Amino acid sequence: MAGQNCLVTNDWICGEYLRSRSQELTDATVQHIWITAVSVALGVVVAFPLALLARRGRRFAGPVLGLTTVLYTVPSLAMFSLLLPLFGLSAALVVTGLVLYSLTILVRNILAGLQAVPQEAKEAARGMGYGSVRLLWEVELPLAMPAVMAGIRIATVSTIALTTVGSIVGRGGLGNLIEDALPSFFKAQVLAASVLCVLLAVVADLLLLGVQRLLTPWTRIPATRDVVGAAGPAKAV
Repeated sequence: MAGQNCLVTNDWICGEYLRSRSQELTDATVQHIWITAVSVALGVVVAFPLALLARRGRRFAGPVLGLTTVLYTVPSLAMFSLLLPLFGLSAALVVTGLVLYSLTILVRNILAGLQAVPQEAKEAARGMGYGSVRLLWEVELPLAMPAVMAGIRIATVSTIALTTVGSIVGRGGLGNLIEDALPSFFKAQVLAASVLCVLLAVVADLLLLGVQRLLTPWTRIPATRDVVGAAGPAKAV
């Protein structure tokens, strides 16, 4: 009975809410994950050729980086309003907006990673007969992977937070629960949805960090060795 009373008294922490609304929470979480995953994946697909274009020189880098930065500064309500005539009240509207917001992070990190590849490594690959495409996929991209993955991690966490804004068209995942709870200030629902958003961001970041470590095993090799341990203790005179 005490557990049920927390709904009546509108407590922040309410076990009865979690029990009675578990399916609603699950559905909202699944929608949140789906929208985030699709948005980040499409963002990477769009950002990669843009980064390659920006790498060609300043005359390309300026417009590309400038455009992605301007897109990021557009308020979310304005962005969705501009896209509404094209996509209507659909998940595509939210996904497209999130993809556009992710570009400023992804393009800059991919570009920074590619530009940080040592010139010696590229020259050695060319000396071995690597063409431009093979050089990109087998040398430059693997060496740029730490920066690329860092960008994907930041974009993912940012997208998880921004997905809640999609509640204005009913496609906000956990944001839908927060918006529904605000008129009556249903504390348990606001807290539960907010905590789940934070947990999603933490779990996603840890999973991507694990993927990054798998893709870049050389980054875990110690840079230096203990000289004394390797050579043995100095002989006393």
